[in-house]
Amino acid sequence: MNIIVFIKQVPETTEVKINPETNTLIREGVTSIINPFDMYAIEEGLRVREAKGGRVTVITMGPPQAEAALRQCIAMGVDEVVLLSDRVFAGSDTLATSYTLSCAVRKIKDFDLIICGKQASDGDTAQVGPGIAQHLNIPFVTYVRKIEEIPEDRKSIRVEKMVDEGYEVREMKLPALITVVKEINEPRLESLRGKLNAKKAQIPVWTFSDMEMDKERLGLDGSPTQVIKIFTPQPREAGEIFEGEAEDCVNKLVEKMKENKIV
Repeated sequence: MNIIVFIKQVPETTEVKINPETNTLIREGVTSIINPFDMYAIEEGLRVREAKGGRVTVITMGPPQAEAALRQCIAMGVDEVVLLSDRVFAGSDTLATSYTLSCAVRKIKDFDLIICGKQASDGDTAQVGPGIAQHLNIPFVTYVRKIEEIPEDRKSIRVEKMVDEGYEVREMKLPALITVVKEINEPRLESLRGKLNAKKAQIPVWTFSDMEMDKERLGLDGSPTQVIKIFTPQPREAGEIFEGEAEDCVNKLVEKMKENKIV
């Protein structure tokens, strides 16, 4: 099976800085890591390859510093990596990002399964994975906690999708896309041999000119979602503490709620 895993490099710290002109994250010079949910996607791709054979290709979009994330993937044991990096990609929202990533898939052409983490820790939208599937016109299932079966003919896949009440079993034809949750596995550590391979690996970089894509659908110009203003909310005032017997505290709380027209 040919498996594609998409990852994102995200800030390691919550102390992020915003570009005041574009209202986008400033990523240059910020310590970054692989999005934690994407680690489970990498691991699941490796497990499927070990069970069914094939190759695992990891793709990310970002500035040159994103090479570090791809080298970590190589150290974990993936077969190929690709960095999508071009100034015209900068400032992409989830629609433009998913379109750009789908163009990379079309360039690869031969694939059976795409795996993504359920969401990125810096955006929390959970939109990119489904967006890729929509651009490619392939079926998808989100919040997958287990791959139950991929038959020997490799024409379909059955998975368990996490829902509030438990899980649902979904089956769909391949090629397809899934987004995974942390319950699906435990990511492996990088091996010493893998680290040595990663250190000397040449990271392929694909730019706008390397893929067939519509420039108007890329970056800020191709992003219908625009951040108009970013601000820090005002801190809440300290609440009131009731002391005394439980019954008295309850009565005081009820009176306070009536004063504020809560009840």
